[in-house]
Amino acid sequence: MKKKKENAPTVDVLSHNLMPQMKVLGASEKNKILSEFSINSSQLPKFYSTDPAVLALKAQAGDVIKIERNDGTSKYTAYRVVIE
Repeated sequence: MKKKKENAPTVDVLSHNLMPQMKVLGASEKNKILSEFSINSSQLPKFYSTDPAVLALKAQAGDVIKIERNDGTSKYTAYRVVIE
């Protein structure tokens, strides 16, 4: 029997209807956001690299993830940095 990877998600967490839209920012987008807010990535909220959403996005430590939430009346954008 094939052994399952320990950290591999068993379901597609990103397609769940309660999960907000997420994407990993490229280097230029990351730098633009950090300079726009005059912060460095360590000042962003954190996502552990073992989080199921991070694993599904195939993000690495140091990546910044853009999260777009829609509550029905307005759209919100948040950013998080992936840590070990």
